Amino acid sequence: MVISSKNNVLLGLADLLKRNKSEILRKNALDMDSFADMDESMKDRLKVDENKVDGMIRSLREVAEQEDPEGRILYDFTRSDGLRIVNRSVPFGTILIIYESRPDVTIEAAATAFKAGNRILLKGGKESFLTNTYLTELWQQSLSANGFDAYFVEYLNLSRNETQQLIRENTRNVDIIIPRGGDKLINFVTENSSVPVIVSGRGNNFMYVDDNCDTEMAARLIINGKKRISVCNALDKVLVNENLPELAEKISGFVSQLQGKGIEVWGDKKAASVCSRIQETNDEAVLFEEFMAPKIYFSLVGDMNKAVDMINRYSGGHSAVIVTQDESKADIFMQKVDCAAVYHNASTRFTDGGQFGVGGEIAISTQKLHFRGPLGTQELVTNKWFVYGDGQIRE
Repeated sequence: MVISSKNNVLLGLADLLKRNKSEILRKNALDMDSFADMDESMKDRLKVDENKVDGMIRSLREVAEQEDPEGRILYDFTRSDGLRIVNRSVPFGTILIIYESRPDVTIEAAATAFKAGNRILLKGGKESFLTNTYLTELWQQSLSANGFDAYFVEYLNLSRNETQQLIRENTRNVDIIIPRGGDKLINFVTENSSVPVIVSGRGNNFMYVDDNCDTEMAARLIINGKKRISVCNALDKVLVNENLPELAEKISGFVSQLQGKGIEVWGDKKAASVCSRIQETNDEAVLFEEFMAPKIYFSLVGDMNKAVDMINRYSGGHSAVIVTQDESKADIFMQKVDCAAVYHNASTRFTDGGQFGVGGEIAISTQKLHFRGPLGTQELVTNKWFVYGDGQIRE
């Protein structure tokens, strides 16, 4: 696929989004009105405003500026008999993205896959149907205008049963499926798919507050971690070292700031014993839960190793933070915690393709194969061997 042609499609789509911004907002308003009883988290993911459209436009332009991952030579070897062996990056082929709400996925995730040379099939939720189908129409206008098959990006208007059949039987010759949504969707796809699945897993992100830390910094990071409740990089759990000086006062300060932002604060028996405003729950299931709600959970731990054990047991493998002034301790924490992104003294909210400098992302993978974290254009290719000979045979 010609690089300039792909970039022209992306830039053309960016111009179409800019020219049709009012119609995008109108379609989205109709979707919002049709599902007015959604919870706040779902509304946040579904809503498209001018800032979100501007973000889509910016993402398209950033992806167009990136190095093309398709056709890169990864290995080049010529044998003594003249046989040349070259390994090149090639597209996966056809990628199916199944997602809930999030109309920006229709633009940003598809753009990432397209830049890597892949054909894209989109299956969004019924709540965002009008927005998604209109954005797909704009995709297809730009594709046609730049010499591509309009259905290189296609929206699938399928029923639940038809979608399940597609996943089980691969009726569209899909090469990779990427589910973007809650545990129920992800589990169904991984358990029933006949093709490889890239898991864009849940968040349930943890912070460990060390006894040697800047507590004002910790408070800023906790508050920022709950700034948006509907995103997978939100903070859900805070583990505080029980040897933190002035423990009760510090936790009370965290709770006051959170409650001032409308965040419910829950915690285990130990945490509730040092601050009566923490709602006590000792149900282990809460530790596995991604809240997607104005809610956060506190627990007291004896040391960093206990924190690491809890994170590796209960988190979604997405992001984890240590807040400490001890750099050597931070390094140990970051090595031991089994998450896609680990942080020292920074917010989990940075786990995002745009913030990491890879532009729009197709997903934030929480599995180890073939890649973890934000998946940009460079990660959406596989490899293929090209062997050039002149009649060579193997004796």
